Amino acid sequence: MPPETLRVPPDQDLVVFGATGDLARRKLLPALYELSSQGLLPRHGDVVGTATTDLDDEGFRELARGAIMEFGRSQLEEGSFAAFAGRLRYIPAVTDPGPKLAKVLKRQRRIIYLAVPPSAFDPILQELRSAGLARGSSIIIEKPFGHDLASARELNSALHRIVPEERIYRIDHYLGKETVQNLLVFRFANTLVERIWNRDVVASVQLTVAEDIGVENRGRLYEETGALRDIVQNHMFQLLALTCMSPPSSFDPEALRDEKVKVLHSIRPVAPADVVRGQYTRGSVNGKIMPGYRELDGVSPDSATETYIAMRLAVDSWEWAGVPFYLRCGKALTTRRTEIMLYCRDVPLHLFEGTGIEQLQPNRITLRIQPEEGISFSFEAKQPGPTVLEQGVRMDFSYGQSFKTQPAEAYERLLHDALLGDHTLFIRQDETEAAWKALQPVLDDTPPINLYAAGSQGPTEAEALLRGGRWHDLSHHVGD
Repeated sequence: MPPETLRVPPDQDLVVFGATGDLARRKLLPALYELSSQGLLPRHGDVVGTATTDLDDEGFRELARGAIMEFGRSQLEEGSFAAFAGRLRYIPAVTDPGPKLAKVLKRQRRIIYLAVPPSAFDPILQELRSAGLARGSSIIIEKPFGHDLASARELNSALHRIVPEERIYRIDHYLGKETVQNLLVFRFANTLVERIWNRDVVASVQLTVAEDIGVENRGRLYEETGALRDIVQNHMFQLLALTCMSPPSSFDPEALRDEKVKVLHSIRPVAPADVVRGQYTRGSVNGKIMPGYRELDGVSPDSATETYIAMRLAVDSWEWAGVPFYLRCGKALTTRRTEIMLYCRDVPLHLFEGTGIEQLQPNRITLRIQPEEGISFSFEAKQPGPTVLEQGVRMDFSYGQSFKTQPAEAYERLLHDALLGDHTLFIRQDETEAAWKALQPVLDDTPPINLYAAGSQGPTEAEALLRGGRWHDLSHHVGD
C-alpha cells in the first residue's frame, strides 16, 4: 500500500519490553524508525524501552542508532533520526519497572510489546496490572503462543485477565510480508485462478520453509521450542490457512480471520506416523563448515530437539478433501527458500500415443514468499521442430522487476496496523488454539529424530511421506 494511502495512528505511547534484545535491535527499532521517517507514527507519543540492561535515555538512543545503521532497510538520515530519537525513553527493569513506567507514560492509550521469552510473559502481565497500566493498554505478543494446547489456553486466559481479546495482537511476522498478503489478491481478484484453486484441479500441495543458517547462538532457547513450535504451528499453518480458505464475505478483519479458523478446524489431527523429525549434524553450507546442532552452546549433547520437520496432513473441507498437503521446514539446509507449490492433476496421455511422449509433467503454480518474491506457472510446450517433443516452460511474475520498489519490512506493516487498531494481519485466540489442537497428537507421541548433514535437503526418511512422489528439489533455481 503506498504511503499516501496510509493513515496516521491516534496519539499513544509504545512500550517495548526486551528493548535491548535481538528482536528489538534487528526488527523493531529499524521498523519504528522507518515509520517515523514516513510520518506514520502517532503525532504525539513516546517509544519507551525497558530491559534489564542498565541504560539511560541517551544510551538507548545510541543503541537505536547502531541498530538502524546495521539492520535498517534504508540509510540513516540525521534529520529523520533526530526526530525519532526525540521520542525514545528508557526505563531499566532491574527492579519492578511498573511504577516507573506509570510515571513516564503520559497518554491514556498505549501499546505494550512483549519482545521477551515466553517465560517472562506472566510476570510482566502481573506487573502491568499491579501498576494500573492495564486500562488503556493493548498488548502485542510474539510467537510461540504457548508450547502446546494446554499452555496456549493458559496463556490466553492470563492475557484476558489483563486485557480483552480485542486489545491483544498475536504477531506472526509472515503475515506482514507483501508476498503473503498478495496471496489473497492473487486468489480472489483473478477469476481464472480461483476457479482452479481446489481439489478438482489440484492434486497435491507442498509448503516449504527452508533456511540455510543454523540455530547459531540461540541454542538454549531453541532447546525449548524446536522446529514444530518455532515454525509449523504458526508460520506454516498460517500459510496453509491462507492457501485453503474460502473467500471471506468482506475484507473486514473478523471475516478474514473467521475463514482462516474454519481451515484450521478442518485440519485432521496429524498422526505421528505422518511426521518426520530431523536434526542437523556438522556439514558444509555455502562452502563453509557448520557445526552440528549438538555442538552448540546451551544444547544437550544427546538433544532430541528437531531442527527439521516434515509432515503429511489432510484438510477435510469441501474444497480440499482428498488433497494431500506436505509441509517441511528446516535449518542448515542447502538454501534459503519459502514457497507454496500447487501441483495440478495429470492429463490423459491418449492424445499423445505414438508421439514418443510417455509422461508429462503436471502444471504447477509456485508462490515464492522469499527470496526472489513472485509467482510462476509451469506448463508444457512443444519444442520447435518437425516432431512432437514437449518441454517444460515457465511464465513468471517477479515483484522486483514489476514494481521496481523494495517492499516494506513485515514489522513496519504490522506495527503500523497495531497502532491503528487493525487486527487483520494478527492471530486470534481460536486460531492459535485450533493449530495446537491439530498438532497435539505429535506432541503426545513424538516421532524419533533422524540425523541429516548441514547443507543437505534434510533427512532422507522424509521422502517416504510422499508415498512414491518427491519433494521439490531445493537445489534447483527458485520456481523451477
